[in-house]
Amino acid sequence: QVQLVESGGGLVQAGGSLRLSCAASGRTFTNYAMGWFRQAPGKEREFVAVISRGGGRTEYADFVKGRFAISRDNAKNTVYLQMSSLKPEDTAIYYCAAKTFDIGRALDYDYWGQGTQVTVSS
Repeated sequence: QVQLVESGGGLVQAGGSLRLSCAASGRTFTNYAMGWFRQAPGKEREFVAVISRGGGRTEYADFVKGRFAISRDNAKNTVYLQMSSLKPEDTAIYYCAAKTFDIGRALDYDYWGQGTQVTVSS
């Protein structure tokens, strides 16, 4: 089992920044690609970003390219999502997730955190 705990969400004005963190515990962190997803009210959960086990590969949803950056610190078993130039449409619950071995954009991750709320006011 892998336990994932997100933090760093909150209320921010449009144009502002937030950094989300996701701390992992349990099995070996470097066995897992780590992803961020989000779910807005009334909408399906969607892919935001993913980073490979070693951190050398990243992928982003088109709607966050140039604004969000995913990173990981394997020594701290933590993955981050730096969010800048936030827009009201970025308002959602943000989830981190762990996927065995390779990166992916689908929802077939093995472990999920409980989520952290991000609210962007206009």
